[in-house]
Amino acid sequence: MTKGQLRKACLAFAGATEERPFGPQTSVYKVAGKIFAITRLQARPLEVSLKCEPPLAEQLRDAYPAIAPGYHLNKRHWNTVTLDGSLPERMVQEMLEDSYDLIVSALPRARREELGWAPDR
Repeated sequence: MTKGQLRKACLAFAGATEERPFGPQTSVYKVAGKIFAITRLQARPLEVSLKCEPPLAEQLRDAYPAIAPGYHLNKRHWNTVTLDGSLPERMVQEMLEDSYDLIVSALPRARREELGWAPDR
C-alpha cells in the first residue's frame, strides 16, 4: 500500500478527517474527533498505527513481523503496522476498518446513526 492509497483509504470512511496536530509530517485520521489511524506519510518504510482489540492485537503481533506494539501509544490497544509489502493489502484494509469501527462503536447512538454506521456492515 502506498502513502496515497493509505490516505485515500482512511479518508473513505464516513466522517473521517485528516489533521496534523503533531506537525506537517504526521497525519492523524479521526472520526468524531477520535483518532483511528496515525501515520508519517513520508516515512520509509511507511507505517500506520491502528487501534485494535487487545487479544487480536497480541495475536497479530505474534503472527506477523510487520505488526508491532503501537509506537508512542497504549500498546494494549494499538498496533503499528509496517507497510513493506509483507502483509496482503486486503488485510491492511481490514485492520483500518476494524480501527475505525472500534472508534465509531463507542460513539453515542445518534452520532453513529449520523455516520450511517451499523455493526454488521
